[in-house]
Amino acid sequence: MRKFLFLLTLLFVSSLIYSQELRGSVVVNAQTTGNANAQVFKTLEKQLTEFLTTTKWTNQVYEPQEKVDCNMVIIINKFDGDRFEASIQVQSSRPVFDSSYSSPIYNINDQDFNFTYLEFQNIIFNPNQFESNLVSVIAFHVYMLLGLDADTFELKGGEDYYKIAERITSFSQQEGGKGWKLEDGLQSRFALINSILSNSYKEYRSILYNYHRKGMDTMSENIKDGKSEISLSLNLFKEMNKVRPNSYLARIFFDAKADEIEQVFSGGPNVDIATLIETLNRVAPTHSSKWRNIKY
Repeated sequence: MRKFLFLLTLLFVSSLIYSQELRGSVVVNAQTTGNANAQVFKTLEKQLTEFLTTTKWTNQVYEPQEKVDCNMVIIINKFDGDRFEASIQVQSSRPVFDSSYSSPIYNINDQDFNFTYLEFQNIIFNPNQFESNLVSVIAFHVYMLLGLDADTFELKGGEDYYKIAERITSFSQQEGGKGWKLEDGLQSRFALINSILSNSYKEYRSILYNYHRKGMDTMSENIKDGKSEISLSLNLFKEMNKVRPNSYLARIFFDAKADEIEQVFSGGPNVDIATLIETLNRVAPTHSSKWRNIKY
């Protein structure tokens, strides 16, 4: 009987581990501090990777092939005792139907990441209260990338995840560091979640769905149709740009997708993209060198 109960426990624990949503790692880079080999950084890296990949972030069950690939790189600029000044680069991608290719979704460099940390302290996320700025920033970006990923599979499929990111922002405003408030600028976490949920950027989430589900996922069956859908989706940026030119959302999108867009339209069957070139140069001029490689 005892062996039977032990086996059930193992099966239960295995199912929890099996069903986690994220696959990836956290890298802590402390080169600029001059003390990169300090044990505290290795411990922090290990704890955060475990936190990222073993926390149950949603109530969904993810099969191994459905897990979201993501990586976080934390650059430690300064530290004094348990106080750290850092930035964090977050990237995620999603698989493309019937291919081995993974399409980049999220690529953001969050400069406002100051936190306190004592080696081996518990790192636990509570969706209903502030634990620490370290936990809040990591959890915020987790729910942003989960929301964006869900939006690529279902129109506005990420709504519930964005709402959790919004809640994290709300309870972190009083306790957390910079990046959680309106006055923290147009590239803050506050600005990001406020934009994604704003009707002023309603086209953005349609772009995410149309680009990936109607475009990228179609290319295995019909490359030309897939490219046409991608072109149509990107042209929606023109409407969004009329209301909010040079938006943070557009910048994040093209930081993640510019290389992919260049590759998609630089070979294979031609589609009519004259309007697309005009749109891309207008809404993402910093990537104009890539747009010049697109072929008609």
